[in-house]
Amino acid sequence: MIEWILAEWMQILGFATGAACVVLAARRNVWTYPIGIANNVVFLAVFVPAGLYASAALQLVYLVLGVHGWIRWTRGVEHDRGYVARTPRRAVPWLIAVAIVGTAVLTWVLATFTDSQVAVADAATTSASLVAQYMLNRKWIENWGVWIAVDVAFVGLSIATGLWIIAALYALFVVLCIGGWRGWTRVMRESPAAVPADARV
Repeated sequence: MIEWILAEWMQILGFATGAACVVLAARRNVWTYPIGIANNVVFLAVFVPAGLYASAALQLVYLVLGVHGWIRWTRGVEHDRGYVARTPRRAVPWLIAVAIVGTAVLTWVLATFTDSQVAVADAATTSASLVAQYMLNRKWIENWGVWIAVDVAFVGLSIATGLWIIAALYALFVVLCIGGWRGWTRVMRESPAAVPADARV
């Protein structure tokens, strides 16, 4: 058991910090961001050797989005723990466009410059994750639906690349995201938030 822990400690640490990050997000606790940034660093070290280059690069982008979310949740309208909003309708086409274009560009990059065997899946989950993280930063409740879809895809992707602990983590994420969605829905019912006037950063 000890040998296994020593061999897989990076995945285990990623599991722990990742789970804590989602639980805190579900509770609308701003500590989700510093712990999330620590999780990014761990996953970066796990994904590169596994050949998940887009997912590894995603961790770097998450660092930037983590700072953005940290600022929004401490200085923006999102700092109110009782604030939860629906995604503005005019933001939806842009979010979809970002996901599609991001997937196309990353697929080309991975297929052209790396030896990735899962370029399309890696690119798609990466792009969708960025969209979901931005939505979470803005406390748009539909972020949970996007996260659930991404996490289900990551379970299959992690199994395909032999990262069984990470696969188990993403399976747990699905359960936690469902709980987060239900919790945010209750908050919205108790204290409805106005839909943001625009979708700008």
